[in-house]
Amino acid sequence: MQSAARILFFFLLGAFSLAADSPSHSQRPNIVWVFIEDMNDWYGCYGDPTVPTPNIDALAKRGVRFDRAYMPAGVCSACRSAIATGAMQTSLGIHNHRSSRKRVPEEVIHLPEGVKTIYQLMREAGYFVTSSKGKNDFNFLFSNDELYDQLAGNMGWSPQHWQGRQKDQPFFAQIQLKGGKNSGKGVPKTDPAKVQVPPYYPDHPVIRQAIAHHYDTIRQTDQELNKIMTALSEDQLLENTVVFFWTDHGMALHRHKQWLYEGGIRVPLIVAGPGLEAGSTRDDLVSGIDISATTLALAGVDPKKFPWLEGRDFFAPDHQKRDFVISARDRCDYTIDRVRAVTTKRYKYLRNFLTDRTLMQPQYRDGRPHMEITRQLFKEGKLNEVQAFKWNKRVPEELYDLENDPHETVNLVNDPAHAEALAQHREILAKWTKDTDDQGQYPESIDSLRGVLKRWNKQAVNPEYDRVRKAISESKPSR
Repeated sequence: MQSAARILFFFLLGAFSLAADSPSHSQRPNIVWVFIEDMNDWYGCYGDPTVPTPNIDALAKRGVRFDRAYMPAGVCSACRSAIATGAMQTSLGIHNHRSSRKRVPEEVIHLPEGVKTIYQLMREAGYFVTSSKGKNDFNFLFSNDELYDQLAGNMGWSPQHWQGRQKDQPFFAQIQLKGGKNSGKGVPKTDPAKVQVPPYYPDHPVIRQAIAHHYDTIRQTDQELNKIMTALSEDQLLENTVVFFWTDHGMALHRHKQWLYEGGIRVPLIVAGPGLEAGSTRDDLVSGIDISATTLALAGVDPKKFPWLEGRDFFAPDHQKRDFVISARDRCDYTIDRVRAVTTKRYKYLRNFLTDRTLMQPQYRDGRPHMEITRQLFKEGKLNEVQAFKWNKRVPEELYDLENDPHETVNLVNDPAHAEALAQHREILAKWTKDTDDQGQYPESIDSLRGVLKRWNKQAVNPEYDRVRKAISESKPSR
């Protein structure tokens, strides 16, 4: 369905009044989203004993731990835009990282007519909706007043997340934590000598220190979760509150954050609350956009009412498990790219569309120690084939057997034994691209890229910027 037709479709079918269809306040649970930045699932409950995570582990014991949860993108704004709308960012044209920032007047993206965010739908359902101030990072035009009843402090928990609502009114609180961006202060330091270095990184002290620091931020996040759970208990809210705990993508090291490998998009997801089986695990595939649909369903709102919603209620009695999950990488800051990933039960398939450039293009991480030491080792020929993969010219396709190669080190595209799987995954992606009218297949607008140039200027070196610079030059009045 083409964009114009889809917008009309949303306009005709997308406006609903929810309050009349929702159960009474007293019958509905409170819902808390603990939404964390830049963090992998290196916790005890996920089988990693490197540092203690007693509070995260306790939450898992109270509820359901999902072992195959994948984000729709490996970068914050695209991921958060998708979860905010319950649809793939690529379906709504909100896929480019840090777009719609009004750096030039025309750099604005409106959601299609009729499309509403999960926050607006929950307010219409009678919920008191709050969010931390720190990270409302959406690639579309919005106002906080439209989305939330109240903003509650900066990053982290605040009493304002559920104070100020009407008596017995259920609340929906989005508590945002810094996660991997934490300082790591106030917790015991992780010994770099004792961490595991994935095979796609060189075993170098700088890499070990970065990994150790991430474990420090995990310990700090675990303490922050304890504050949230303690506050819910002390306010006698815990027994009627469903807590979602997940991260927007992986840690900041290259190949994790912004990328579609396991370290970038497979995230921890724990859901605990009334009616959920304590201490249970799920190994079926779920997408970040399913969190939105499930939240609506827990609030007594049928997510199937909203034609743009692509998420699925993963607690529904008739839940249809996903055969695959799609994730997307598009422009990240000033780095223009297009990669799509298809994750199935056994395989990960990646399609790299822009084969004229290396995987490690100029990016925001340039200059950081872990980047520069790896770049230096590559230039000196001291990286092995797996470690050097991202520094060489990219290949059009990648296929990994996740069951036997969880670190995604052996590309099976040319292996005849996996030819059938390769063909199946190609077909999945082609059909999904057509069915959803993946907006990433179309060039980004000149107005949008003008905003990028205004922010980053000389750092924007991709050839796509040539036409924008030309348009800017031609629009200047002659003297």
